[in-house]
Amino acid sequence: MRRKIITIAAILIIFVLASAVLFNAFKKEEENGLTKVKVAEVTHSIFYAPQYAAIALGYFEDYGIDIELTLVPGATNLKR
Repeated sequence: MRRKIITIAAILIIFVLASAVLFNAFKKEEENGLTKVKVAEVTHSIFYAPQYAAIALGYFEDYGIDIELTLVPGATNLKR
């Protein structure tokens, strides 16, 4: 019975800490008042042209969003 109570208490503590971390992550804003959003893309492509244009023309900034584009490796690098 004691082991069950300790397990439940540990799970609750982990849940509360995780909630606090996530709440702070969503609440952080940049100094310029914009919320930073990281966008990962697997390749630079013409298909993303509307996204690039919207970033360049400041459409996201009009809504308080600062976009950070990151190029990440795609699924082709997986070892089988």
